[in-house]
Amino acid sequence: MNPIEERFLDLSRRRFLEGISGGIGSIALGGLLNPGLIGAAETSPSPIPEGFKRFAPKAKRVLCLFQSGGLSHVDLFDDKPMLHEHAGKELPPSIKGTQRLTGMTSGQSAYPVVPPLKSGKRCGKHGTWISDLLPHIQTLADDICIVKSLHTEAINHDPGITFMNTGNQLPGYASMGAWVSYGLGTVNENLPAFIAMVSQGTGKNPGQPIFSRLWGSGFLPSSHQGVGLRPGKNPVLYLQNPPGVEPAQRRAALDDLAKLNQLRAEELGDPETITRIKAYEMAYRMQTSVPDLSDISGESVQTLEAYGPEVHKPGSYAANCLLARRLLERDVRFVQLFHRGWDQHIAIAKQLPNQCRDIDQPTAALIQDLKHRGLLDDTLVVFATEFGRTVFSQGKLGDPGMGRDHHGRSFTVWLAGGGIKGGIEYGATDDFCYNIVENPVHIRDLHATILHCLGIDHEQMTHKFRGLNVRLTGVEEAHVVKAILGA
Repeated sequence: MNPIEERFLDLSRRRFLEGISGGIGSIALGGLLNPGLIGAAETSPSPIPEGFKRFAPKAKRVLCLFQSGGLSHVDLFDDKPMLHEHAGKELPPSIKGTQRLTGMTSGQSAYPVVPPLKSGKRCGKHGTWISDLLPHIQTLADDICIVKSLHTEAINHDPGITFMNTGNQLPGYASMGAWVSYGLGTVNENLPAFIAMVSQGTGKNPGQPIFSRLWGSGFLPSSHQGVGLRPGKNPVLYLQNPPGVEPAQRRAALDDLAKLNQLRAEELGDPETITRIKAYEMAYRMQTSVPDLSDISGESVQTLEAYGPEVHKPGSYAANCLLARRLLERDVRFVQLFHRGWDQHIAIAKQLPNQCRDIDQPTAALIQDLKHRGLLDDTLVVFATEFGRTVFSQGKLGDPGMGRDHHGRSFTVWLAGGGIKGGIEYGATDDFCYNIVENPVHIRDLHATILHCLGIDHEQMTHKFRGLNVRLTGVEEAHVVKAILGA
């Protein structure tokens, strides 16, 4: 074909596509600059697949309290009489089986059983065992559902954390919060639909690294990625106007920039250009909403005391818990707190109590605060970790440096609030807290259940990526855990 004729044909096709994308972009830009033009809506539109249907949700928003490093289910939630009877003795081969171990314990000559470091008690009407290391969480027993039969294929931290937060062990996939934003959109136009915060515990310091990709959008449109809040006076970088720039000047500059980006979108048809316009507009609105969010001077003395002394320390778990409540009451769809320091390979007798002190009072205060304000009924709370810890010791038994290794075959999480039946246990491990003997729950099942509580069928919410209809729950079978759902 004549190169000149081919060029004209390309231009014709391109013009057709530009016309379509430009029209859509104009509507999007108009809605951003003046939402009243297209009418008030509960949520912003999302490019969900054709045929996607929602059903009546029990939860409107999600709070994920992610305990990074591998919380010890043996010490905190899953005591068994056999652990005490068999203390110091070799874990029976019939229990240990052929499970793959990490390189930190695979070469040990002995695997002695270590019972929980501290006693606990039966709590709530159901009588569920919770360690005395968590006295405040013990008071939540009738509000939470403890799932003791989670399992994962991941044996190391980064794949495990990535799996729990994105549904895949490999980086590059969309996070839970991004999927929720993609499926449901936002309610509060002045704050992002998904916000994440990170704190460092006093157990293992530093803890496992937390990367921003854990709240990233992966292959979903970047408008659905989470926004990380930093501690201190500037929770979001570059949000404030530079010295000498007045709000009116910033508004005028954004308007001119939006026009330029709109022209570019019409020229190229790139949806990420429209996303960029949305990001600039969100940043402008957040200049007002974020300072108000982080100003806790209006909180009552009783509320601040309930969260504990660390609540006044920016970036602490307690401070982040209070900010989480303030975000949830502003209808942010997905709030996630990452708390580092649960990787007790060594000195667990010292590290674990410290780590529990970090989170015990603030977590209980947050749940009670949500309950008191009428937010718990439609807020799904997920207290999760990437895997559990071994019942046998890592290192010499009785040594001050003794710890516990990674254990993905069984571990514990708990849920509360929107759509979840409180005051129950689900699933069970064997007499050594090592293997699941009743109602196994895979991470994919947990994800399916979270989406179900939000009124989303996990099989329907997909996104085309590399020729596949990708979903949070992956391509393997996943089930909603209906037994833990409330009426």
